[in-house]
Amino acid sequence: MPLFRDADGVHSGFAPGIGAGARYKFRIDGGDAFPDPRSRFQPDGVHGPSEVIDPATFEWSDRDRSGLTMDRLVVYELHVGTYTPEGTFLALIDQLPEIARLGVTAIELMPVADFPGRWNWGYDGVALFAPSRAYGRPDDLRRLVDAAHRHNLGVLLDVVYNHLGPDGNYLGVYSADYFTDRHRTPWGNGINYDGPNSRFVRDFVIDNGIQWIRDYHIDGLRLDATDTIQDDSELHIMAEFQQKVRTAATKRIVLIAEESRNTVRTIQPVEQGGLGFDAVWADDFHHALRVHLTGTREHYYADYEGSVAEIAKAINEGFVYQGQRSPYSNRPRGTRVTDEPATGFVVCIQNHDQVGNRPFGERIHHDIALDRYAVASTLLLFLPEPALLFMGQEFAASTPFLFFTDHNEELGKLVTEGRRREFSGFRAFSDPLLLNSIPDPQDPLTFMSSKLKLDERDRNAGIYTLYSDLLELRSTDSVLRSTRRDRTEAKELGAQMLSVRRSDESDERMLIANFGSASNVPVPEITGGADRGVDELRLIFCSTDERYAGIGYRPESIEQDGAPVIRIPARSAVIYAR
Repeated sequence: MPLFRDADGVHSGFAPGIGAGARYKFRIDGGDAFPDPRSRFQPDGVHGPSEVIDPATFEWSDRDRSGLTMDRLVVYELHVGTYTPEGTFLALIDQLPEIARLGVTAIELMPVADFPGRWNWGYDGVALFAPSRAYGRPDDLRRLVDAAHRHNLGVLLDVVYNHLGPDGNYLGVYSADYFTDRHRTPWGNGINYDGPNSRFVRDFVIDNGIQWIRDYHIDGLRLDATDTIQDDSELHIMAEFQQKVRTAATKRIVLIAEESRNTVRTIQPVEQGGLGFDAVWADDFHHALRVHLTGTREHYYADYEGSVAEIAKAINEGFVYQGQRSPYSNRPRGTRVTDEPATGFVVCIQNHDQVGNRPFGERIHHDIALDRYAVASTLLLFLPEPALLFMGQEFAASTPFLFFTDHNEELGKLVTEGRRREFSGFRAFSDPLLLNSIPDPQDPLTFMSSKLKLDERDRNAGIYTLYSDLLELRSTDSVLRSTRRDRTEAKELGAQMLSVRRSDESDERMLIANFGSASNVPVPEITGGADRGVDELRLIFCSTDERYAGIGYRPESIEQDGAPVIRIPARSAVIYAR
C-alpha cells in the first residue's frame, strides 16, 4: 500500500478492508520493512510486525473516578514480571486486594513499553506506545488499571524519555531528526527536543504521555532520569509535556520527575520559570539514611556523611544539597528550597535503583538488623512527604532484585561485561573471583531469583503488620494526615537518635527514632516544653512491640539526676500523642 508525503513531510495513506487485529510493517523507500514507531502492540516482539489495536472497545467501569493527587500519597513501586510467578498484568490483578488492604494509595508500574527479549527492567524500551507482550495484551493492562480503580488504588506508570534501548529502536530508520549529537547522554546521542524538525519529536513523547492517560486511564506518570533530558528550547519539553498531558486528561493526574540535580525549578509553576511537575524523587533522605545505617560510601554516597543531623536536614528542608559542592561530582549541586510543599518531595528507604543497582541486588534489610529496619520504616511513614515503597519491603522480602536483561547474544555479552566493569573500581571487588561472582544479567536465573515469594507476607507477619499499622495510622490520625512541611520539625537527639515533631492547631505527634542503644531523653524534649509533664503523653506506637515480632520492651518514665526522662529502648521507634 503506497503512502503519500504531505507538505510537512509526514507520510500517510488509507488501507481499506482491515481493522483491529491486522498486522503490518512499513517498507522504507522500497527497502526493508520495519515495525511502526507508534505501534500499539508488538505481538511477536519489537522486531516483528505491529498489530492494529482499537483502544475504544474496552468497557471501563471507572468513569466516575476523579483522579489522583499528591496529597497523602503512598506509592507502591513494582515490576510486573517479578511480582507474581506468572509475571503478567492479569496475574497482578489477583494481588490488588492485598495491596489495597496494606494501605497504599497507588501502585507504580516500572516501565511496560515493549523491550527486546523475554524480560527486562523496562528502561531499554523501544516501542514506547506498546505495552510489552511479555506481560499481556493491551486490554490486559486496561483490565489491571480498571481493577485497581475498583480497589481505590491509583496507577502510576514509569516512562522513559531520555533515551531508547539499543536493540529494536527503529526511529532513525524513519528520520535522522529523532536524535542529535549536539547533546550527549549516558546512553549516547541525545533526543532532538530543540533542533531542526524537533516539533515532531516533541509531539512523539507528548502523544505517548497522553496515550497512557487517555487510552489506559493511568492516573499519573513518573519520568525517568529527567536530569538527562537536554533541551535548550525557550519552553522546555518537560514544561510543554506536563501542560499538554494535563489538558488532555479528563481527571486529576500527578506527574513526578526523577531529578538527581536537586532543582526546585522542576516543581515550580511554568509562570515562575519552572517545569510545572508535581513532585521529584528526593533522594537525599534515602542516601543520608543508608549511609547512616550501613556505612557505605561508594559512588554517589560519598556526598553524604550519614549523620543524624544530615537526616534531619533532609526531612526539614527537602534536600540536603542546595548549592553546595558535591564531593562526588566536584561541582555545585542543588538549588535552595524555600516554601515548596512537602508533597513536592517523594521519599523512600529503598527503590528499584537503590536495590537493583547494587551488585547482588541487596535490599536494605539484607544489610542491617531487622529492628533497625523497623525504625527506618517507621521514620519513613511518619513523615508528611509522599512515601514510596518498593515491592516486598513491607514483608522484608528475602529475594534480591537484580539487574536482568534478555538481549541477543552479541549485545548481551556487552551488557554482562559492562556490569562487571561498573563494579570493578569498588574496593570490595578488587578480587577478580569476587567480581566474577556478580550475577550475570543475561542468566535466566538472575531474573527468576528476583521474583517475590508472596507467602513471606505470612512468614514475616511481624514486619508486615508494622507496615499495615503505620499506614493505617498515617491515613486516620488527624495530625499525620496533614502534609504541611512547616509543621514538621526533625531534630538530632544524639549520634544514633532523632526526633520528628508534627503538629496541627491543637495536637502534636512526636516520633523518637533510636537506631542505637537504649537512651534517656529528657521529658521536655518529647513534650515540647519544660512546663509539660509526662502525664500529657500517650504512647500510640512502639516498633519493639511483640505484635511486630519485637522483643516487647517499651519506653519507661524514670528519673535521671533528679529530672524526669523517658528511657527509649535500643533500636526502637516510638510515637507519642500529646
